[in-house]
Amino acid sequence: MSTPADSSDNPSPAPRSADESHVRGTVARTLLNVTIGGILENAAQSWPDHEALVVGHQKVRYSYRALNAWVDQVARGLVAYGLSPGDRVGIWSPNCAEWVAVQFATARAGIILVNINPAYRLAELEFTLQKVGCRALIMAPSFKSSDYVGMMQALAPEAARCLPGKLLAAKFPDLKLLVQLGDEHTPGFLSFAALREAGRTLPPGTLPELSAMLEPQQPINIQFTSGTTGLPKGATLTHFNIVNNGYFVGEGMRLTSSDRVCIPVPLYHCFGMVLGVVAAVTHGAAMIFPGAAFEPEGVMDIVAAERCTALYGVPTMFIAEFEHPRFREFDFSSLRTGIMAGAPCPISVMRRVVDEMHMRDVTICYGMTETSPVSFQTSVDDPMEMRVSTVGRVHPHVEVKIVDEHGATVARGITGELLTRGYSVMLGYWNDDSRTADAIDAEGWMHTGDLAALDEEGYCSIVGRAKDMIIRGGENIYPREIEEFLYRHPKVQEVAVVGVPDAHYGEAVCACIRLRDGAVANAEELRDFCQGQIAHFKIPRYVQFVSGFPTTVTGKLQKHIIREQMRELLSLGTNSTS
Repeated sequence: MSTPADSSDNPSPAPRSADESHVRGTVARTLLNVTIGGILENAAQSWPDHEALVVGHQKVRYSYRALNAWVDQVARGLVAYGLSPGDRVGIWSPNCAEWVAVQFATARAGIILVNINPAYRLAELEFTLQKVGCRALIMAPSFKSSDYVGMMQALAPEAARCLPGKLLAAKFPDLKLLVQLGDEHTPGFLSFAALREAGRTLPPGTLPELSAMLEPQQPINIQFTSGTTGLPKGATLTHFNIVNNGYFVGEGMRLTSSDRVCIPVPLYHCFGMVLGVVAAVTHGAAMIFPGAAFEPEGVMDIVAAERCTALYGVPTMFIAEFEHPRFREFDFSSLRTGIMAGAPCPISVMRRVVDEMHMRDVTICYGMTETSPVSFQTSVDDPMEMRVSTVGRVHPHVEVKIVDEHGATVARGITGELLTRGYSVMLGYWNDDSRTADAIDAEGWMHTGDLAALDEEGYCSIVGRAKDMIIRGGENIYPREIEEFLYRHPKVQEVAVVGVPDAHYGEAVCACIRLRDGAVANAEELRDFCQGQIAHFKIPRYVQFVSGFPTTVTGKLQKHIIREQMRELLSLGTNSTS
């Protein structure tokens, strides 16, 4: 699948005109016209004995040949239990070997995989299953405080009286099959081992015939967005979306079949299943999963033990690794590359990743679930300054422009909303034409809601979310600019800047700060640090010290929650003079 990368394949801007913020990625390499199941088959043929999957907490190791055979068994089992192309199968589990197998098995049978956040509870699970009409649900029995089986029994008590595969649930008329991972047995649930065995009854030619009918442009995955405003939306992605985005991400990192990629990010998210799994498989690299969920010591231990060459994470994960008391004990000398994505990367953290973890070729990726996900990526050849201050240049075969509030393309260096178009844009939100039309305009542009600017060389700087911008007395203030400055303070470990209500100015700047262990500071010290360094209207009116921040499972700060917490803590209503 992979061919050697060279500098001519690095993304380079192709603007409409020299002064417009409108760029297109290189088309030096053609898009791959293959299904997700097909890339694993290709890998098994090209690198049959190469290690494909290592799952530390399960003590699992598979070669590409063995993984491909396992996936075939699972796919055959799904078909044997009546699943057909186009049916939806949910997976509700933390990271595990079975998750990877199901990702490829569903794709091989043309079944649409529905990624369900492991943190979901009753109401969220009910909404998801009903929204997409899941025919089957594959789940872990439990994880941490989540009793998955118990929650499903609460929503579908009929399961206890039904044979596996014969569920008749009042709330879920489409749902017929419940599959439980692990060794436990629950009435009405099929074990994962039994699902594999069921495939033996299928005529030998059934699965190849199904696979041969599949087209890369068909929908194969539904990923629910975080739903920070309103109910979650199911971004519907095709084989073509996912395969090509994962492939070009791997090209950007210069992955080869000699690489060993440590993937501590969740599989239910694009970061894990596309940037992690698909990028690795299209290049014959090994996928190394340290645990069911992120735990810094476990990540560092497996990087050293497995001699990983790449490490993924969001900034908060790398920060947790640096903070760990045993950080200096681990050998990171095998690391070369990796990805930092999912949230804006503080410059100070990026420099430590390069200097202290030996990740000289680390890349920054930017995107969103609706664009499969990556639109911009830094190159291993980019100067360090560009790799720590931008998200790189536009991805191959992707078109991007930045527009003002009237939809007009802005000049280079001017901030506006980032729009994306090309192969990577989703088909739409599942069964939600109205919100699809709000997101993708008539010309095919995906409106990201992110504020960004392009420089003369096509490097993109993400300023923040349009909804996170603070408007103080008519001045537009971008929180990330203040956050980056406050990260320079030696006592600051993490910072989040939000706008809070103010009667006079409309909004005021509030900085929430987590100090380094053992550090002591007060609000005046932080404000004094800003004096004369940033504009007076950007200096935080409020400084609040916190022990941690609310985040999504992937480590993104939930600023809407932080804003509400600060509004309540400071006793601020919609208007305030306090």
